[in-house]
Amino acid sequence: MKPIRFVMVGGFLGGGKTTTIGRLARMFQAQGLKVGIVTNDQATDLVDTHTLRSQGHLVGEVAGACFCCNFNELISTVESLQAAARPDVVLAEPVGSCTDLVATVVQPLAQFYQNQFDLTPYGVILKPSHGLRILNPGQRSGFSPKAAYIFRKQLEEADFILINRIDELKPAETNKLSALIAAEFPHAPQLRISAKTGSGFDSLLEFLDRRGEFGRRVLELDYNTYAEGEAELGWLNSSLSVAAPEPFELDDLLLDLIRRLQQSLGDLEAETAHLKVIGLVQGFFGVANLVSSQSQPEISLPSNCRTREARVIVNARVAIDPRDLEAQVSAAVETACQAIGAQATWSGTQSFRPGRPVPTHRLTAPA
Repeated sequence: MKPIRFVMVGGFLGGGKTTTIGRLARMFQAQGLKVGIVTNDQATDLVDTHTLRSQGHLVGEVAGACFCCNFNELISTVESLQAAARPDVVLAEPVGSCTDLVATVVQPLAQFYQNQFDLTPYGVILKPSHGLRILNPGQRSGFSPKAAYIFRKQLEEADFILINRIDELKPAETNKLSALIAAEFPHAPQLRISAKTGSGFDSLLEFLDRRGEFGRRVLELDYNTYAEGEAELGWLNSSLSVAAPEPFELDDLLLDLIRRLQQSLGDLEAETAHLKVIGLVQGFFGVANLVSSQSQPEISLPSNCRTREARVIVNARVAIDPRDLEAQVSAAVETACQAIGAQATWSGTQSFRPGRPVPTHRLTAPA
């Protein structure tokens, strides 16, 4: 059987991995290839999974731990996709707070499953809103040095770095980012892309076709710093239903919810890594998000839907105690619903700090 092309796209929370993977999936499909996608989260009810499935993609989810700590589940999920559709390409999106993926995912695939997978170069998306602060000496990043350590380590192990959101950046900002990357990570080629518009994606596909000495940048990593950096983030996944006696604009509700959270979390000086909310109505879905405290909330995927009821899922990754995060999300949902005369019925919330990473495998000698 022909090996599956395995494309993993890493990068920090809110960097644009899901949008990138969705666009890559459509481009591979346009080449006549079957595509499967594997998403990953520390908990269930992942907005990314619902988004990609709503776009018609075949998606498996590895929940409860990152790929590195749940490697066997990653393999099992890919095998389930194989049984369902025999994909030619599998696109994998790891948890955005994870690093050390070369030693714990790429190399185990290369050494234990060399006949099953054709591994492409490992690309990491740089998130401009935090990259300009974390990589720029003297700037306040919004995160602690330990969380910023993870951000840097993600870039250090990359075969190539994707500067995303160039459609939102001024040329001077893009050039500054490029110079900061070149100074700190001179080994890594850079590609400039916009996952939203598709700019640069032809070059990205060409790079993914390369073969050679890729996926071999095994990190020297302080796992204590790594674990403490991850644990500084409050992690929340909530699901609820919203019902109102009169129709409401779903996109307006989603955007209002994100704006209220931005305001309340900003008042607490809690840095946002990513806020994402999806609204689901039969035949329609909309997504709103915020990628940093200094960014603007946006509707990334409009539903253009008026409805009396919807299912809403909230994912929040914020540098705050998870109990406080849960209280902020609950208050924002209730006030946003009250503003349109709606009632929120909660079906589940998971809020916690990520636990210490314990990889299934960690191979420090490349194949």
